[in-house]
Amino acid sequence: MTGGPNTQLRAHCTTEADGRITFRLPALDAAEPRLLLRLRPKKGMPEETVHLLPLEEAADGGRSAVLDPGPVLPEGRWDAYLLPEPEAPRERLRPGMRDQRALVDGHTRDWPAPLAVRVPYTTKDGYLAIRTWLRTAHAEIETITVTDRTMTVGARLHGATLAEGAVVRVRARGADGPVRTSGTENAGQRFSFTVDLAELADAGADRVWDVSVRPGTDAPYIRLGRLLDDIADRKEIFVYPAAAVGDARVRPYYTVDNDLSVEVKSAVTTGSRRP
Repeated sequence: MTGGPNTQLRAHCTTEADGRITFRLPALDAAEPRLLLRLRPKKGMPEETVHLLPLEEAADGGRSAVLDPGPVLPEGRWDAYLLPEPEAPRERLRPGMRDQRALVDGHTRDWPAPLAVRVPYTTKDGYLAIRTWLRTAHAEIETITVTDRTMTVGARLHGATLAEGAVVRVRARGADGPVRTSGTENAGQRFSFTVDLAELADAGADRVWDVSVRPGTDAPYIRLGRLLDDIADRKEIFVYPAAAVGDARVRPYYTVDNDLSVEVKSAVTTGSRRP
């Protein structure tokens, strides 16, 4: 098998620009080993979705498995396991070397609809996982500039086309939250817009505003975010400064899904935990 339950079995992986991922493991004493990817269920929900890949013998004596671009994986976080035999207990895999150079410039390419994005990463407890996004269309953020009064964002659409009536919506989270809208400055698939931070602060502190774009009059809204590179979780990596607006502090940030939101907090609560 793999040397016992305490063995730290590691899988190296290489990700291609089209989403193909090749996994490489050491030699295994197993007849039918497979790589198992499990879609992590929401808290309190049962496990429902797994994807199995055969681990073939490689030229160096190890084993390899290939996750092709299709089928498209549902959006979420996929934990990686070794299944040594069909009826054997699965073993969680640690990450080895991750070659993700092909993903670094993903934001510079045109992506067709639907967007299917895959980024291998290391979990907080040190295991191998894959973050996937599956979006009908997406607005990739290219620049964010924050001053003491405004936030200006430049973005690029993928899987949708800007048309007459395009508008950006900044909506307070919650069913009855207030909404702010603004027009866009368009240049092909790229667009930009500016948000008046005082307007958000005046609507009340301790709110979170989610940012979306509607490409045309009858089109659905599309969340803005940063998905098209090699970073699975950017919330704690890309930290933007807060602007002091009256008694509030206003700052953009990336959510756990790498979507763009804006946080408004009163000055006395700025040290509390971010949403």
